Amino acid sequence: MSETSDTSARQGAADSVDGTDLIQLIDALGTRHPNPHYDPLVADIDGAALQALYEDMVVVRRIDAEATALQRQGELALWPPLLGQEAAQIGSGRALRQDDFVFSSYRENAVAYCRGVDLTDLLRVWRGNASSGWDPYAINMATPQVIIGAQTLHATGYAMGILNDGADSVAVTYFGDGATSQGDVNEALVFAASYQAPVVFFCQNNHWAISEPVGLQAHVPIANRAPGFGIPSVRVDGNDVLACLAVTREALIRARSGGGPTFIEAVTYRMGPHTTADDPSRYRDPNELEDWAAKDPLARIAALLDSMDLLDAAYADTVKAKADGVAAELRAGCLGMAEPAPTDVFQHVYSAPNSWLDRQQDHYERYLLSFGNGTTTEGAS
Repeated sequence: MSETSDTSARQGAADSVDGTDLIQLIDALGTRHPNPHYDPLVADIDGAALQALYEDMVVVRRIDAEATALQRQGELALWPPLLGQEAAQIGSGRALRQDDFVFSSYRENAVAYCRGVDLTDLLRVWRGNASSGWDPYAINMATPQVIIGAQTLHATGYAMGILNDGADSVAVTYFGDGATSQGDVNEALVFAASYQAPVVFFCQNNHWAISEPVGLQAHVPIANRAPGFGIPSVRVDGNDVLACLAVTREALIRARSGGGPTFIEAVTYRMGPHTTADDPSRYRDPNELEDWAAKDPLARIAALLDSMDLLDAAYADTVKAKADGVAAELRAGCLGMAEPAPTDVFQHVYSAPNSWLDRQQDHYERYLLSFGNGTTTEGAS
């Protein structure tokens, strides 16, 4: 059942975007609103758990700021900021089990943090050090997909494999509002609905597909599209970490119990540029940015914690120290990253030996030897 056709049963106090109400448990002022449908799904989130979610969000914002600084200093070629989208990623990411598998775009660094990624691995691709950042099976998260929307097909295929294996794990795929115009996403929705695959489609509607506003390609809420494929959907306040946790948990329960896919539209806002190569001031009204800054996901959970007397100076200092320590580790990992050997480009191309690739590597090694440096395996100087 579509969220848009059943709002009366599920909707508590809610923000409204584009004239459509959003599931919201914590408003922009940090006030906790009861919701009879979703409250049981987060009944275990006490004060300590809220503090843990807040810490996660502070840390990933600090990771994002440090990586942006590294790019500006010439240490990274590019970086895709997630500023403003911390609640959507942390709320959903902390709902997952370890055996669930994530297929993301290039912006879900907070989800990767939830999955336990090594901090240095977050930067390998952006430093040009490797063709992928980590072993997907080590953290059950595929390396980020740059081809817009392609990861939704990967997730649906993986979910169909889960069905064949008789397991109760779930595939979760993250993508932006712009990706919903891609054929890949729509094909993934068709397959997921047809096979009732255990996959969660998590769309972060951050209002901008690079330089084009979401309203240009989506004249109705994006969540309204999924029921046309036979997939239930929900539209949630993407700046509310507790609401994002609740709706993701509900979708996971549905998938594990044989109920098939769910489409979640988390309505949030990209506070920074699309990537560090972008200048949003060329196309974005500063008044819009100011309006959304008032809905900052960190500020609202901080206000809630403060109202509960759970954000004293000592705790705030502890969280800041944790974030600073993570940032220092990230920077050290980036600057200390060993240069790859020239022939590393041939690694991990195929899962089994390939004579065609071996021949290419042999030719390349002999080409490098022609320069007289005597080696083809040492890192570049």
